[in-house]
Amino acid sequence: MRSDVLPEPDGPTIPTASPSAIRRSTPRSTCTGPEAARAVKTRPAASISGLLTGQGSFGAGELKPVSYGRRAALQKAAAGFALLLSATGAAAQARAEGREIRLLMLGDSITAGYGLARSEGPPAQIQALLRARGRQVRVLDAGVSGDTTAGGRARLDWALADRPDAVIVALGGNDALRGLTPAQMRANLTDILDRLQARDLPVLLAGMIAPPNLGADYGREFAAVFADLAAARPGLVFYPFLLEGVAGDPALNQADRIHPNPRGARILAERMLPAIETLLDRVPASAPG
Repeated sequence: MRSDVLPEPDGPTIPTASPSAIRRSTPRSTCTGPEAARAVKTRPAASISGLLTGQGSFGAGELKPVSYGRRAALQKAAAGFALLLSATGAAAQARAEGREIRLLMLGDSITAGYGLARSEGPPAQIQALLRARGRQVRVLDAGVSGDTTAGGRARLDWALADRPDAVIVALGGNDALRGLTPAQMRANLTDILDRLQARDLPVLLAGMIAPPNLGADYGREFAAVFADLAAARPGLVFYPFLLEGVAGDPALNQADRIHPNPRGARILAERMLPAIETLLDRVPASAPG
């Protein structure tokens, strides 16, 4: 993945003039809450890809007797696996019955397809790919340009009024661009995920990477929020970087170097597709959609 220094933190906002007559730049409706911004010192940093790294390996050693704690953990894991198999079978049953699954994508301007025609944005591209694979899925576009995790938190109930069967949470980019603290983002995403879990909705969390000009320390703390939330929720589907394969490539982005162009949005959808299909396989047959 190419490494580019993105613009100074000033989140993408709704433009005063549309790029063209057929292209959308504003959401259908907004309902966001106030933000308390905190200044963050900027300094040059290394490549974008260096801010989201994972380390770890399986160590070798002697096999030890299973203790009570380990036995309980294994039993819990087995129960979770059985639940996953059951959900997968339910999703297959829903497809066989021809029931349409409603997939909500809660996000910001990336989701909203800033600068793109509606048919070119990520939600439409994801829907087209899923239907081409025989899945009867309607992707509900809940993207609001300029939105932060606090905005998504404030309008979550409004978005859920469409009664989705599963949810993609794709927020956080504007938190970084506006220099908001990772602690604020963690609190907002935790609340969103807790409320979705309370509704028994399968969730895919799409991570984001902070721009390098906010510094390596900020970047590590920012990326850790997504990884920590995913680790604490084994049932959650985690896609570490929403713009994987697209960020930093001029051929796949608009002139602002932030928002994907039509080709970039297509690649975003294609790369996310396996994770999204895993999410859909967890939709129960009795889902409300």
